[in-house]
Amino acid sequence: MRIISLNANGIRSAATKGVFEWLRQQDADVVCLQETKAQEAQLTDPMFRPDGHHCFYHDARSKKGYSGVAIYSKREPDEIRTSLGREDFDCEGRYIEARYGNLSVVSFYIPSGSSGDERQQYKFRIMEWLTPIFREWAASGRDYVLCGDWNIVHTKDDIKNWSSNQKNSGCLPEERAWLDLLFKDIGWVDSFRALKPDAVEYTWWSNRGQARANNVGWRIDYQIVSAGLRERLRGCSIYRDERFSDHAPFTVDYAD
Repeated sequence: MRIISLNANGIRSAATKGVFEWLRQQDADVVCLQETKAQEAQLTDPMFRPDGHHCFYHDARSKKGYSGVAIYSKREPDEIRTSLGREDFDCEGRYIEARYGNLSVVSFYIPSGSSGDERQQYKFRIMEWLTPIFREWAASGRDYVLCGDWNIVHTKDDIKNWSSNQKNSGCLPEERAWLDLLFKDIGWVDSFRALKPDAVEYTWWSNRGQARANNVGWRIDYQIVSAGLRERLRGCSIYRDERFSDHAPFTVDYAD
C-alpha cells in the first residue's frame, strides 16, 4: 500500500506545474492533499478526477481560495468523514477521513500561527482540542494514518535553523512538546523517523531568498500512524526533483 501526502499550496497551481502527471507515475493507493485553495465546483476539469481514482474534497466554507483538503483513492472507501464536530475548525476545510474496513486514512491541515498571535492562540486551542480525539483514536483498535501538513517541526534534525527559530511559530517549545505527547505518551508513530532515525530531510522551504536551493527547510509534513502500523512501514521518500508547491510530496510504503 502506497500513500502520498502533499500540501499543494493551491491545487490548480500545482496542476500547472505537473503534479498530476507525476502522481500518475507513482501508482499510489491513496493521495492526501492539503491547501487545495479551491471550491470543488471550480475543479470540473477531468485532471482533478485522476483516472481510476475516487476523489473526495472538503473545501473551506469560511472563505474561498483558502485551506481545503482532499483524498484520492484507488479503492472506493466504505465511508468518508469531513467533520470532527467543531465548527470553527470544520468550516476551514482542515480534515477529511477515508475509512476502509479497520483502516482510516486522514488528510489533516493543522492551522499555522505564523500570521500573528491571534492565529497562534487559535492553533494552541486546536492542539488542545485534538489531544483527546487522538487519544481516543489511538485506543480504538482501528489502524490510522494521519497525513498532512502539521505546521510543526519535532526535533533539531527537522529544521535547518534550529536556534534562530525557537520563537517562531512551528518551532515553539509548546508545539514540539505537543508532538512529544502524541509520540511518547499516546503512542503515535512518526513514520519518517521510524524508517529513517538519523536522516535530516525537509518537506517545506520558504519562498524567500534561496531557501529551497540552499535546502534551508523544515520537516512539517507527516504520515503519523497508530502503533499497530509500525511493523508495516516499509519505506518512505521526500520527492524534490520537481517543484509542484513550496512543500514536497511525502510518500510512505506499507506492507499489505
